[in-house]
Parts: sequence; C-alpha cells; structure tokens
Amino acid sequence: MANIEKKQSYFCVNIRSCLEANPNQIIGENELQKILSDFSSPKNQDVENFLKNNAIDFSKKHQSVTYLVFSTEEVEMAGYFTITMKPVTINAQGLSNTAKKRLDRFSKYDEKTDTYVVAAYLIAQFGKNNNEHIAHPIQGTKLMDCAVEKLSEIQYQLGGLLVYLECENQEKLLDFYQNKNGFRLFGERITEGTKEPHRLLQLMNFL
Repeated sequence: MANIEKKQSYFCVNIRSCLEANPNQIIGENELQKILSDFSSPKNQDVENFLKNNAIDFSKKHQSVTYLVFSTEEVEMAGYFTITMKPVTINAQGLSNTAKKRLDRFSKYDEKTDTYVVAAYLIAQFGKNNNEHIAHPIQGTKLMDCAVEKLSEIQYQLGGLLVYLECENQEKLLDFYQNKNGFRLFGERITEGTKEPHRLLQLMNFL
C-alpha cells in the first residue's frame, strides 16, 4: 500500500461548489450527502460527526469552508479538512525573535499581557476517511499537504501568514503535527459547550 500511496494523487473540492447552482458544479447537494455518509472515523467521532451533520450547514452560513479530498484514480473521498478565520492570542514568551518580527507585521501586540492578537487561518477539522472500502487511503502528511496547498492559494488572494489548529494532548498527535508537519505549540484552550470541558493544545505554523 505504501508504494501505491506514493503514486496516487489527490484533488480538493470545496463543498460550496456543490451547494450553489453554477455551470461548473461537480456534484449536487443530494450526491454530496451520499458521499459524506460514506466517511468513517471510528477513532475520532467528532471529526465524523462534524462532516456528516455540520459541514454543509456551516458552509451555507459562511462560518467555515470544508474541502473534500478525492483520489484522482478512483475519485473516492480519502479525507477532508475545514478552514475558517479566527482571532487568536499568542503569548510572546518563548517565541523566537524571528517569530516575533513576523508577528509584528500583521498582529496587535499588547505590552501589558505580552501577547499578540492576530487573525489567523484555523484548520478547524482534519481527518482521513477510514472506510474499509477505500481503495487508496491517504497518508496524514499528504492530507496536510493538501490543506497547506489550499491555504497558500487563499493566502495569495487575501494575505495573512499564520495558520493554527487545536488538538488533544496525545503523543501521537503532537508527533504528527510538530515533528512531521512543522507546527509549534503556543498555548492551550479549555473547551466550552454542552460536553464536559477539556483541554486542547494550540499549535501554529507560518505559511
């Protein structure tokens, strides 16, 4: 499977293109629902539930945009990621001088709290399709490459320099984001909502 993965290529589809009537529409909303229903992520039910129950509604309300990643050969959904823009606070303590100089260009620095407040791209959801019928499962690093490539396209149009994400404090996740994809830890957040509050680590990277 590793050799197949190296030869396989992928492309992204913005689900908004499936929801709006236009001559370039690839698939319609009904077909989109069928595709989403085949997504499986048994190890992360939040990722699966968001795609099936919230991704379309969030895109319609312009809260975020979800991109489906398809294998070119089989044209089957291998994974997805969701992007939005959010302000985030970054503690200056521990940042390198180079990072501080870069942040100074597009953020607001608060001397009292020694923090930067910056509008950043947030990878709000990120997950591989673990459906056993997928012919070409995508590697996590390749899925991240797809996300970064799409963010670079958006950056070319809008500007900005920072992308961040949040994850559970798990060694495997931190190894993936930090060691394999170049993100660095900058803070943490306690979740709010209907579920029991828990801690999420925040990691950032420059585009």
